[in-house]
Amino acid sequence: MLPTAIVDAHHHLWQLSEGSFPWLQEGYDASAFFLGDYGSLRQDFGAAAYRAATQGLPIVATVHVEAERARAEALAETRWLHAVHAQEGFPNAVVAHVDLLAPDADAQLRAHAAWPLVRGVRCKPRTARSPADSVRGQPGSLQDPRWLAGLGLLPAHGLLWDARVPYWHLHELAEAITGVAGLQVVLEHTGLPWDRSEAGLAHWRSGMAALAALPGVHVKLSEFGLPGAPWDAASNVRVMREALELFGWQRCMFASNLPVSGLRAPIAEVVRTVAEALAPLDAPARDAVWQGNASRVYRLAPTVG
Repeated sequence: MLPTAIVDAHHHLWQLSEGSFPWLQEGYDASAFFLGDYGSLRQDFGAAAYRAATQGLPIVATVHVEAERARAEALAETRWLHAVHAQEGFPNAVVAHVDLLAPDADAQLRAHAAWPLVRGVRCKPRTARSPADSVRGQPGSLQDPRWLAGLGLLPAHGLLWDARVPYWHLHELAEAITGVAGLQVVLEHTGLPWDRSEAGLAHWRSGMAALAALPGVHVKLSEFGLPGAPWDAASNVRVMREALELFGWQRCMFASNLPVSGLRAPIAEVVRTVAEALAPLDAPARDAVWQGNASRVYRLAPTVG
């Protein structure tokens, strides 16, 4: 059953004339992007484009996640998003970028937290290129004491951490956040289960179970696109149902990852696939995944119409 109201807990907006987006404007390298050729993304994707992409869907609020604008312009991105909200009514929450390894990380957090829509931070740790590689203990990794100290600053500012790591780092992620008191974490993209073999899924599932054991962790049911492979609805439904079993419907939320997700499937197909995954749940549980959980975690006031 399709939803009657949706909170999109993860999307991006950008206006290329507004600032610098190195990954879109400089050094284009399709081989370095997890979904391959992203040439179609190298144009403005603003509020009008988001509305056009989601036309016909009952979007009532959204969460904007930093779009990898030039890092020196992170605060400018937050300022711009508030201007977009004032004009368009969304996004309704902002996950900003702060360099948690920087000596002035606390000041950066304070500057972002002063803006009323900021709810969290996304700063990606250093990760290995594949399950066969390791960066454990290296600078910027999840074991770097500076990284853990940076995460420890978030609760005092009332900010959560949006965590994005591939599935082979999920156990390390659980280890890292266990020792950070009061930290709320939202795991992006269902832990990026890119290897859908039985062995690959077992590896992903083990890491997800470690995270699910931590009550401060929620998960976004989002971005099921696979490197070098087409959209696989049946496999994606399986992954979502396993995530729901591990975390419970109370800690899962829908997210589109627009416009990136459009490289593999139109948003209508993404929504249809999520609806299939949620079909065994009762109506209140489905509604919580579609909108209630994200509204609670990101403290939203829906205004999109």
